[in-house]
Amino acid sequence: MREIAKPRLYTLVVNQGSGGGRSGRELPHVARALRDGLPTAEVHVITSSSWTDAEKLTRTAALEAREGDAVLVMGGDGMAHLGLNACAGTLATLGIIPAGTGNDFARGVGVPKDLPRAVDAICVGATRRVDLSHVSNEAYPSRYVGAVLSTGYDARVNRATNDISLRFGSLSYGWIALRELVHFSPLQYRLRIDGVLRIQEAMIVAVCNTGMFGGGMRIAPNADPTDGMLDVTIVDPVSRTTLLRLLPQMYSGNFVKHPSVQQFRAHQVEIAGDGLFCMGDGEELGDVPVTVTAAPGALKVFVDAEYSQPAATVKG
Repeated sequence: MREIAKPRLYTLVVNQGSGGGRSGRELPHVARALRDGLPTAEVHVITSSSWTDAEKLTRTAALEAREGDAVLVMGGDGMAHLGLNACAGTLATLGIIPAGTGNDFARGVGVPKDLPRAVDAICVGATRRVDLSHVSNEAYPSRYVGAVLSTGYDARVNRATNDISLRFGSLSYGWIALRELVHFSPLQYRLRIDGVLRIQEAMIVAVCNTGMFGGGMRIAPNADPTDGMLDVTIVDPVSRTTLLRLLPQMYSGNFVKHPSVQQFRAHQVEIAGDGLFCMGDGEELGDVPVTVTAAPGALKVFVDAEYSQPAATVKG
């Protein structure tokens, strides 16, 4: 007797508090839209009670996935970070339903910013295989970052933004950036880029996959998450006044025209230095030394049809 094929399983893990509670408010509509748009699939909705719980739920769903199954995450950059770490290197396709305030990785790979359109993209089934950055240090021997790994002034702003109780997306990041600037001085870096040692002071050393962070700041405006390379942006020591002028230009990417900004691509970047710590996708990832390595095509993700790869497009 032939075994009846099991329906594809779409497991949705939701952080209901994300975006000031927006995820929780929108969940009934999202769940209904998914079930209506995926009539031949089984949609399983799980709400997480904590970061640790969400990490466990997403990873378990991804490891148990068969070809055609998907793990969907609803929330902000934190949920996207958990989702991409769960799905990387597995059979699961990641679906991101952006309901947070930043949504930098989602935007960087081509997930629609509008929540209903993001759900539609999952139901249509257009996918794209994208790169990730593989991070390794004492705290995290093996971790993936989808958007940007920060270690300098940008990391300090990111950490301080996470510590405030009220968040307003890029507005929060911009306000904290001004506050942190008052006391910030250039940092001493020991870098090894594709094996070549480089010792220098810098304000910012950002290792990027998609090149967007802080709720829309374009720290590496030409980054391509499908080129198999890391994009590195270094801001050399400048005065506080100059950095203040450059900050607004990060939203357009025009800051890269300033002579203090260096940009290049690499396969691997090792970062060390006193007093440096790592922030990846908005999450704290321990101290340096850290090694960041390009992980080409590590993740399959649902995207807007204009970004999809025709061979990977499947009707839901």
